[in-house]
Amino acid sequence: MISEDWAAAPATIGFRSKATLDETPETLRRVRLAVARAKEGDQDALRFLYISYSHNIYGYVRSIVLSDHDAEDVTQHVFAKLMTTIVRYDDRGVPFFAWLLRLARNVAIDHLRANRATPTEEVLDPDASSGVDLDAAETVRAALATLPDEQREVVLLRHVVGLTPGEIADHMGRTEGSIHGLHHRGRRALQRELTRLESTPSTRGASRQLVAA
Repeated sequence: MISEDWAAAPATIGFRSKATLDETPETLRRVRLAVARAKEGDQDALRFLYISYSHNIYGYVRSIVLSDHDAEDVTQHVFAKLMTTIVRYDDRGVPFFAWLLRLARNVAIDHLRANRATPTEEVLDPDASSGVDLDAAETVRAALATLPDEQREVVLLRHVVGLTPGEIADHMGRTEGSIHGLHHRGRRALQRELTRLESTPSTRGASRQLVAA
């Protein structure tokens, strides 16, 4: 069995978008241990991984499927699938979270295909949504849609998922320098497009979060 402090971790009720990752050496050590034990069928280890990453995964899949309800379903499906697919993960320079992110993307895209939907990106915090925020969300989504695919993906991975430039580079198979370039160009292009669309004050607040250095 896994250590008692992991087993005693509080259960998570509901999801919220989370754009930060705990990457302290101690946390990464515990993740590696949890992954190894989860491969052996340890349910406490799987629970630890769920508690550690479910909010990040929810934020990411919601940027693809948009609906809160669908994002919750997809997130649950990701971790249900993880129970049988985690044995395929092999730590050979690929961080576990980057691998989990790919799994989540595949599940989200499968969900969209099954529902004959077209993926778009949402970048505003759904917990803070109001009528005005929904208008802002539409403006930001429209601005994001104008970005080249790689710039849009970098902006989303950086500001929605909370990955570092190095982690994004690993995820996309690019150099960290190229990621910095894509991020810089993407933020500048997004800022210009939001200005062109004459975004509302609330949208400008959201855009400042996205384009801040």
